[in-house]
Amino acid sequence: MLSSKVEELMNAQIEKEGYSSLLYLSMASWAESKGYPGISEWLYAQADEEKNHMLDFVHYVNDWLWKAVIPVLKKPTASYSNVKVLFNDVMSHEQFISASINDIVAMCMEERDFTTQNWLQGFVAEQIEEEASVQAILDKLNLVGEHNMYMFDRDIVSMRNDSSSEDTA
Repeated sequence: MLSSKVEELMNAQIEKEGYSSLLYLSMASWAESKGYPGISEWLYAQADEEKNHMLDFVHYVNDWLWKAVIPVLKKPTASYSNVKVLFNDVMSHEQFISASINDIVAMCMEERDFTTQNWLQGFVAEQIEEEASVQAILDKLNLVGEHNMYMFDRDIVSMRNDSSSEDTA
């Protein structure tokens, strides 16, 4: 049996990844209802990715004979004043997730759980990419301003695809 401290943090991460999925789903729905099909597509893809992360944590916890806890998730924000506010929230949330994963890695080191620490390295690397991707979006939003959203909305999906193709190269 592995560390109960690590198990507790891993289960907390299941909740955070599940909430991330709901948050991005809510954001996608808002964007879609406001006429931003590209932004909504980007966010729907993020929601799916976060759901898969949650499942990865569930499987890992159960594979190590711990017990994955499936939490009740709080309702995410459903309205935003504009796209830039939305993506600032995305960045804040990604930074929160990065800190949470780093906390688990630190606990793994303290508890000498090198197997879980190693498994988490993929998430550590992915969070670096996620934050860089969202920063690139915020940079583009700063360039286009509030009145040039048509081209930004059209191009955002290619920004995600460019990032995905770099991961597989």
